Amino acid sequence: MEPESLVAKENHEEVQAADLGAHTRPIPDVLTLEEIANLAAEEGQPAETLMNVVALIAKRFDTDVCSAYLLEPDRANLVLAATVGLRRECIGQLRMAIHEGLAGLVAEQVRPVAVEQAHTHPRFKYFREAGEDDYQSFLGVPLIDRGVLQGVLVVQTMEPRLFREDEIQMLAEAAAQVAPVVSEARTLDRFIAPAQERLWALARNLWWSWDHDAASLFRDLDPVRWKQLNQNPVSLLAELPLSKLESRAAELVLHSRINYAYRRLQEYLHADRTWGTRHAGVLRPRPVAYFSAEFGIHESLPVYSGGLGVLAGDHIKSASDLAIPLVGIGLFYGQGYFRQRLDRDGWQQEEYLETDVNQLPLEAAIGKNGRPVLIQIETRNGSIHAQVWRVKVGRCDLFLLDSDVEGNTADDRKLTSRLYGGDARTRIRQELLLGVGGFRALKAMGITPGVLHLNEGHSGFAVLEAIRARMQEEGIAFDKAVPRVSREVVFTTHTPVPAGHDRFNADLMEEHLGPLREGLGISQDSLMGLGREKPSNQQETFCMTVLGLRLSQRANAVSALHGEVSRAMWIGLCPGKPEDEVPIGHITNGVHVPSWLAPQMFRLYDRHLGTNWHEHSSEARIWEGIEDVDDGELWETHLSLKSGLLDFVRHRAVEQAEHRGETREALQRLGRVLSPDALTIGFARRFATYKRANLILRDMENLASMVNDPKRPVQFVFAGKAHPHDEPGKRLLQQIAELMRNPRFADKFVFVEDYDINVGRYLVQGVDVWLNNPRRPLEASGTSGQKVVLNGGLNLSVLDGWWAEAYDGMNGFAIGTGRTHSDMSVHDTRDGEDLYRALREEVIPLYYQRDRDGLPRGWIKRMKRTIRTLGWRFNADRMVMDYTLQCYVPAAGGTSSDMRSAW
Repeated sequence: MEPESLVAKENHEEVQAADLGAHTRPIPDVLTLEEIANLAAEEGQPAETLMNVVALIAKRFDTDVCSAYLLEPDRANLVLAATVGLRRECIGQLRMAIHEGLAGLVAEQVRPVAVEQAHTHPRFKYFREAGEDDYQSFLGVPLIDRGVLQGVLVVQTMEPRLFREDEIQMLAEAAAQVAPVVSEARTLDRFIAPAQERLWALARNLWWSWDHDAASLFRDLDPVRWKQLNQNPVSLLAELPLSKLESRAAELVLHSRINYAYRRLQEYLHADRTWGTRHAGVLRPRPVAYFSAEFGIHESLPVYSGGLGVLAGDHIKSASDLAIPLVGIGLFYGQGYFRQRLDRDGWQQEEYLETDVNQLPLEAAIGKNGRPVLIQIETRNGSIHAQVWRVKVGRCDLFLLDSDVEGNTADDRKLTSRLYGGDARTRIRQELLLGVGGFRALKAMGITPGVLHLNEGHSGFAVLEAIRARMQEEGIAFDKAVPRVSREVVFTTHTPVPAGHDRFNADLMEEHLGPLREGLGISQDSLMGLGREKPSNQQETFCMTVLGLRLSQRANAVSALHGEVSRAMWIGLCPGKPEDEVPIGHITNGVHVPSWLAPQMFRLYDRHLGTNWHEHSSEARIWEGIEDVDDGELWETHLSLKSGLLDFVRHRAVEQAEHRGETREALQRLGRVLSPDALTIGFARRFATYKRANLILRDMENLASMVNDPKRPVQFVFAGKAHPHDEPGKRLLQQIAELMRNPRFADKFVFVEDYDINVGRYLVQGVDVWLNNPRRPLEASGTSGQKVVLNGGLNLSVLDGWWAEAYDGMNGFAIGTGRTHSDMSVHDTRDGEDLYRALREEVIPLYYQRDRDGLPRGWIKRMKRTIRTLGWRFNADRMVMDYTLQCYVPAAGGTSSDMRSAW
């Protein structure tokens, strides 16, 4: 009988041969020298060489499958490089981290693994697309050349097979014989070729998404596929064979650009003289944990719906640029937010598509034990499990929890499939996973946060878990743990709209928080009281915003006006205090400059604002140079961006119409809509009723005369989604869409479907005017208009949110004077009149007032003023600096002085 250490005794037990070389029995060469010599394909074709290797091994060992998995350049992932038996189309596509799957186990432990029934093994990872359903047994051995792991050689059979010790030794010996050939092929192929290696390194860090030079590398490799793949470099590289990449790189002389981009990424990652190093050193051992229900970093990672997520994405990107020690915690939505289509009646239809994780820059997050992180949360009705993905965002890590794992019920596997979907029970389970699960995931990875920053109330349960952990670590009671944790919590509230605050009844709370409540040692009434404005009111539900405010020492709104509104809204939490003493401050939102600034404007700023201006974009002095830019140069740059926007809108309009099956005549008309000479106004945001997208429709005769004026025409581009359950919002959207069929407006109104970061980017970079007319004071901040500022567009907005503190009378246009009215109809009527007055008396005349050179000098003067006065204030670097100095460092105990008021 073979030694038990080398033979699988149970279906799920793997062989781990630690020292095969210690056996004294000589093993003859499995492969002849002639066979090895014949493996290498002619003309340096590495893919063919690898196929020769697996074909020979499969034949020699009489197995149904033989596959070679090679380490990718980051040496953290394996990719299927050649196979006999699995589906050939998976070559180059099927990837796994070395900490997952049986092949990963071989690479992780660098020794053979044999399993009789692979499907029952806890490390088995199922790839539906590979066609491995029929195969039972697994034997994998490491491919090692000159002491360096190159990959893994795997054989599989249809019948369960108990591999003998001598078979394991023979495959290991064969792997040793072919390893030099594999290594050479690997050197030639994409897995180690310098250009490929560096492109893959760039693709796996989302830094590329805000570096124009790096992004242009991927675009130039295949411009058509780049657009079709939603500007996803992982998908692009996965389908580009080495031969095509090399020919494109040679044709376009890309090698030096690739090397330059890669070198800049390395310098960026390892820089030590940064703003964060100087001002936030206390956070390095205990970083900020930034919790958010969504993160909008780039359109190719669809785990966002709108403004909250895009703000979170900009926050983490600026934290990276400033080198603030910060990690993001969110959820991985397998279907993301919905894809939007309008039917022939202009009614919104929602479509959900599965996201292929293999086409995203994700890797399994690894815990302190060296294994992929899996977390578990107990509820009254069983446990919720989740895996954790890691995304590299420049210098920062973003961790996304994914409930689609074994051990969960079918419903719970879908828990993180959709963003903002489902009923209250789904929401509380998502928020339990985000808050409690997110905190536990950090602990499992050995990350002890010094600050918890809750971006809205969705993640409020994280504070309860932090309190439970502190009680356990320090052996203290709940009442003592609360203030110790609260001083480390920063809570940001984003909405002055009551419906935007999640509330849960007592039964849902006990069902999901009961086990955690018991760990805290408090009663159900006490727990409910933490989320009630009046803790003893048994009729009041549990509000996540109230929880965040009660358990945070630092709370802020996101604009000055929003701060006033929030203090008034939550004064009930501070009985006996006047409104201005309610402890809610404000830090006004800002946008990440490199992400939203058009490349053409970036180059213009490079020429006129000085070297590395973008590294100091939060400093007012940097923007003074815009006044020295030649008017003609700035205007021509703007017209170029406007032309790009109009081309994009026409293309999308035709695509949309084709999808609806419209006539050829309609398609031809849509291909010509919008004029480059007309004043172009953009409106793009969530179609909630308080945002009043239809305010411009209040006087249709006036509007018709305005858009059809042959001397001074105006045209509009709209985009945005209504929540799937928001019927009034959908009807409002339908009103706008119907204008495209109205003969009086058909060529002057276009609705762009499926609003996302890409659509938003085109709009904010190319419009003349950005229209924003929410019902004051219901806009917490708004950031889309801030993106327009950077690109030289002008805002026409109600004095709400950020615009209320930004407008100086000459850096854009205001709708009204900030007046409100208790009667909503009066309020809306007055704002509608003010909107038309501003357009007729200010915006349109100024735009069409040209000099002998055809330049609108007065308009350009406002463009320069808006850039100079607002560019430095409303950007995310300034915002994150404010959070760091006013919240993070004090919360982490890093201030050198803090003099309190006298007794």
